[in-house]
Amino acid sequence: MSPVPSVTEVQVENVLFPPSVKPPGSTNELFLGGAGVRGLEIQGKFVKFTAIGVYLESSAVPTLAVKWKGKIVEELADSVEFYRDVVTGPFEKFTKVTTILPLTGRQYSGKVSENCVAFWKSVGIYTDAEAKAIEKFNGVLRDETFPPGNSILFTHSPHGALTVSITVLPPTLCFDDLFHVFLGSYQIKF
Repeated sequence: MSPVPSVTEVQVENVLFPPSVKPPGSTNELFLGGAGVRGLEIQGKFVKFTAIGVYLESSAVPTLAVKWKGKIVEELADSVEFYRDVVTGPFEKFTKVTTILPLTGRQYSGKVSENCVAFWKSVGIYTDAEAKAIEKFNGVLRDETFPPGNSILFTHSPHGALTVSITVLPPTLCFDDLFHVFLGSYQIKF
């Protein structure tokens, strides 16, 4: 295993993301790959709903460097292919989603699901398997309530399984694309 890269903590709004974490369901320490806000444009104003920290297994760096070494930040940030390589890479990922405004599980999973389904339909890959996976994902969070400062934790295994808090769902394309939504790499319009 590669050593964990040296990174610093990042504060997004009032949420502090530490430089490394050991996610639920994992035996590995992951490093902070990036953090930011997610929200929606509502009546001409961007409303921030969540702060998101994305963590990667240390093997992500040498794995991604094979193809992406020497690229500048702007090239990587604008590359759907780069995000796809992060999402599908053979390394563990962890996403910590912390609410800035109160959200119900139904609101959160509904918006995430809506974005995934819209993307899949736009590229012609939405099938019954994805519909069933989305239904399972929505069921995990359906009855939850997330006041400001509460977090939803997602551990993405290299084999495609997703651990949501303490619930493990079997591998499916759906869970790779959830990671895309978290990263903001899908160009979904509202």
